[in-house]
Amino acid sequence: MKYVIGIDLGTSSVKTVLVSREGEVCHEASREYPLIQLQSGYSEQDPEEWVRQTKLCLKDLLLRAAVPPEAIEGISFSGQMHGLVLLDEEHRPVRHAILWNDTRTTAQCREIEAKLGDRLLAIAKNPALEGFTLPKLLWVRDREPECFRRAVTFVLPKDYLRYRLTGQLHMDYSDAAGTLLLDVGAKRWSETICDSLGLPLSLCPLLVESHDCVGHLLPEVALETGLLTDTRVFAGGADNACGAVGAGILSPGETLCSIGTSGVILSCETNRDADYQGRLHFFNHAKPDAYYVMGVTLAAGYSLSWFKNIFAANESFGALMKLAESVPPGANGLLFTPYVVGERTPHADSLIRGSFIGMDSAHTKADFVRAVMEGITFSLHESVKLMRDGGKTIDTVVSIGGGAKSEIWLQMQADIFDAAVVKLGSEQGPAMGAAMLAAYGCGWFATLEECAARFITRSNRYEPRPEAREKYARLFDIYQEVYGATKSLNARLLPFRRGR
Repeated sequence: MKYVIGIDLGTSSVKTVLVSREGEVCHEASREYPLIQLQSGYSEQDPEEWVRQTKLCLKDLLLRAAVPPEAIEGISFSGQMHGLVLLDEEHRPVRHAILWNDTRTTAQCREIEAKLGDRLLAIAKNPALEGFTLPKLLWVRDREPECFRRAVTFVLPKDYLRYRLTGQLHMDYSDAAGTLLLDVGAKRWSETICDSLGLPLSLCPLLVESHDCVGHLLPEVALETGLLTDTRVFAGGADNACGAVGAGILSPGETLCSIGTSGVILSCETNRDADYQGRLHFFNHAKPDAYYVMGVTLAAGYSLSWFKNIFAANESFGALMKLAESVPPGANGLLFTPYVVGERTPHADSLIRGSFIGMDSAHTKADFVRAVMEGITFSLHESVKLMRDGGKTIDTVVSIGGGAKSEIWLQMQADIFDAAVVKLGSEQGPAMGAAMLAAYGCGWFATLEECAARFITRSNRYEPRPEAREKYARLFDIYQEVYGATKSLNARLLPFRRGR
């Protein structure tokens, strides 16, 4: 029996999965590491913690699996996107990593817009947002010039981890697309962007495909983990790209809904010239010569967690789902917008805040739970609508994450998206996508599609119900009016918020 390992380097923890050639997840292990938040809006991590905890995780995985190390043919990675790891000439970090959810770079985003204008969307396919890597590079240049002077290159989180395991430095296209420095269509670093902002092109690392073998384990790493030095290591991909691979989203029209802390609608795309005018993210896929278009709801599952913590702290999520089942579609006229930490798609507004609209004295806790779930799904549907408006056909959606753990939420997605919604038989998220990239790179399968056919099964299927679909279509029209109607009020309330 032969195996591969998928490593998913997330924001709060690293997860490893051991997967057989038949696609069976034999064992998994995970380890946590802390965030560093020096002040409001800052989010950093110590890259050495990623390395330490991953080595321990791999050691745990091998001990629990009791698999001979020579049976493990390959390792690949998934990683949190956009994070900046600046390295000196000896490839040591010059400072802590600045993460995707750090929001300190608004001034740098305005500088990018001023200097590049429409050229940014034409080249990078994405607008300048605080979460991306390029604004972070400019912030370090502006605010920490000594650190920037020492830097000779940069990588993203999983790339630094892979470097520490192999001694080889690369970046794959799917992660590079999230930097704002990549010419997404041409698959090369953009001289135009670098020159316009006064950045040397030499800062950008060597680009590779996600399934490329980029090295083998260093002897000291093999000794610490129990693996062998001839274990092949593959580049891997961005977490959303690997999540799509792990859900089988590999062909045009295949669409993913992922509801975790944030929410994602992601659809595979083969046309590199597709133009969504910056309203949706457009990135290179982990599949060769493919792309994906993506919309993001910042507070998807987080909105439900927030509601539970404030109003139902002693009740389980299962109990809340039961409450929601007792309420008809439309929550008896109660509407919720999930802007509790701002919004990304389609508004890209960090200042907007959420609201309940239509409250009356007859509403119960069950109505509120249902309204929160519907508001989250309406927000995700805005991304579905943008994709359809751009010419994409979306008739089947694979649902993963917290939103796939509840039958009522799966049916709600089908009714609101007006599409069939399917659930995976076994869900491992981006870690499975990383394992599939290793399996493909090892030559076990001729294509990622062949790998997906072996590794991924789909179980329950939920079809839209005509009456609920019609009611939700009317409610969605009202939902879309709330942002514009409340934007000015939110701006006037800003001085009164805590900490202002």
